[in-house]
Amino acid sequence: MKLALAQINPTIGDFPGNAQKIMAFANRAKGLGCDLVVFPELAVCGYPPRDLLDRPDFVRGNLRCLEALVRDIHGIGVVCGYVDENPGPQGCPLYNSAVLFESGRLLHRVHKRLLPDYDVFDESRYFEPGTDFSCFEYKGDRLGVTICEDIWNDRALFSRRLYAVDPVEKLVENGATLLINISSSPFYAGKRELKAALFRRIVQRYRVPLVYVNQVGGNDSLLFDGVSVVFDATGHTGARCAEFEEDLVAWDTRGGGGPIRPVAETEEESVLKGLVVGTRDYLQKCGFKRAVVGLSGGIDSALTATIAVQALGADRVAGIFMPSRFTSRENYVDTQRLAQNLGIAYRELPISDVFEAFLKALSPVFTGVETEVTGQNIQARIRGVLLMAYSNHSGALVLATGNKSELAVGYCTLYGDMCGGLAVISDVPKAMVYRLAALINREGEVIPERILTKAPSAELRPDQTDQDDLPPYDTLDRILTAYIEDNKAPDEIVAAGFAPETVRDTISRIHRNEYKRYQAPPGLKVTTKSFGYGRRYPMAQRFLPGLGVAANGAQTGHP
Repeated sequence: MKLALAQINPTIGDFPGNAQKIMAFANRAKGLGCDLVVFPELAVCGYPPRDLLDRPDFVRGNLRCLEALVRDIHGIGVVCGYVDENPGPQGCPLYNSAVLFESGRLLHRVHKRLLPDYDVFDESRYFEPGTDFSCFEYKGDRLGVTICEDIWNDRALFSRRLYAVDPVEKLVENGATLLINISSSPFYAGKRELKAALFRRIVQRYRVPLVYVNQVGGNDSLLFDGVSVVFDATGHTGARCAEFEEDLVAWDTRGGGGPIRPVAETEEESVLKGLVVGTRDYLQKCGFKRAVVGLSGGIDSALTATIAVQALGADRVAGIFMPSRFTSRENYVDTQRLAQNLGIAYRELPISDVFEAFLKALSPVFTGVETEVTGQNIQARIRGVLLMAYSNHSGALVLATGNKSELAVGYCTLYGDMCGGLAVISDVPKAMVYRLAALINREGEVIPERILTKAPSAELRPDQTDQDDLPPYDTLDRILTAYIEDNKAPDEIVAAGFAPETVRDTISRIHRNEYKRYQAPPGLKVTTKSFGYGRRYPMAQRFLPGLGVAANGAQTGHP
C-alpha cells in the first residue's frame, strides 16, 4: 500500500477552510498514486478547540464538515481526526476521534483512549476515553490507529506511566501490521529528539512500521512543528515531512522509501522557525494584517521586530522609538540602523514632555519620583499608551517584547512594556535571545552588533543596567529553568552551586509576580513549561518552598 502523510495547518473552527485544505491534500495524494492519505488529530475542527467544544453548534459544524468530506473525496482512503458525539447515557458527551473512509463509505472509527490532563492539555474536561483496540484490514495491512497521547505510554521509556493501559501494545496483540498515529503534538525545544526515541523504540520492540502525522502551524500560544514521519519495522526513517511547513510526502509499505525532508540542525533554528510561524499564524488567524513594535535600542525589541518582519514582511511592520531624557545617544543610532536593516516604517515619538505633564499632574499627591520606581513605571506606561494609540489608529497589533527571564521575576511594567496583543518572546530566556540574534546575523548584520554587545538596560533612570536589579542573566536563567521547568526544590538548586540568597530572591520574585503574568498577553510556547494556561499557579497564596517567608508582601521590581 502506498500512503501519504498530509501535514496541514488548520484554523480552529474554520470548517470550510479546513475542508478545502483536506480536499486539496487528498487530491494531491491521489495524484501521487496513493491508496491512503493520513491527516492530523482533529484536522476537521483544528486543535485545541478548548471550550468551543461546549457549543453544540460547533460540534454539529464539525460533523457536517466530515460528512461533506466523506461524500466528496473519492478514489483514495482517508484517515482524519474529528470530534464525535458520545451516544451513551453517561460520561463526557464527546469523543476525540479518527475515522477511515473511502468513496462515500465509513470503514473504521476509533476514539482516543488516553486523555492528557497535564501542562497545556485538559482533554478529560471534554472527552470520554475510548475503549476499543480493534484493528482494521485495509489494502493488505491490518491498521492499528492511535491518536496522539495513545502512543505516549511505553513502559520502557516512562518510569512512571500515567495510564494503566498501552494502546499500542493492545493493537499489536490484536494483529496490527501497520501503526498509524494522528497527532497534534505541541512543539518545545528538544521534543523532536524525544519523539524520535519513542517512535524508534516502539517499532524496534514490535517490528511493526509506524506512521506519525502531526499538525503544523500556530494556534494561540501553541506551536506545532509537523515533522510527520515514518519509521519502518527496523527503526529506520522511511519518510519525513518538513519542519514548520505544510507538506505532503508518500511512502510505500512494500519497502519503497519516501522523501526525507531536511529539518533544523540546532535548537535555535527550530525555535526561530517556530516563533516566525507562530507570529504569522496568530496575526492571520485573528484577522490582523500588520504589527507594530516599540523599539528601545535593546536586544529584545530588536529580536521581536526581526521575527515580525520574517513572519509578515517588512511592509507590514512598523517600529516606534520613544526616547526619554534617559535614553542614550547610542540607542538613537541603533534603532535607526535596525529599522533601516529591516526595511520597516520607523517613527520617533519622544516622551519627555508627556512625562513632565504626568509629573505635574501628580505633584499635588507626590513629587521627587523621577528616577524612582514610580517615575520609571510612568515612562513605561506612557510608551504603552502611545503604542496602543498607534494600534487603534492603524489596525496594527502591538507585539510585546519582554523575554521569559524578565517575566518570571516581574522585571516588567503592567500596562507599560507588557502592553500588546502577542508576547512573541515571552517564553524565550534571555540567554537564548542572544543566541537567536546571533543566528539571525549569521549571514550578515541584521541586528546591529552593538545591540548584541552592550549591557541590557531599561533606561528609565541615569546609568541604569538590568544587572543593578537582577543576577547575571546566565545565572538567572539556570535558576529559572531548574525551578520552573524542572520543578527543583530550592535546596537542590543551591546544591547545584548557586548562592542561597540569589536562589531565595529569585524564587520569591517568581511567586510575588504571579499576578502580573495573569494580565500578560499570550505568548508563544517554546520550552517545556511556559507561563500561561499550561502553568496554573494561584495568585493569592502563602506557599514559598523552602524559603521560610510568606509569598506575599511588598512588591519589588517594576509593578
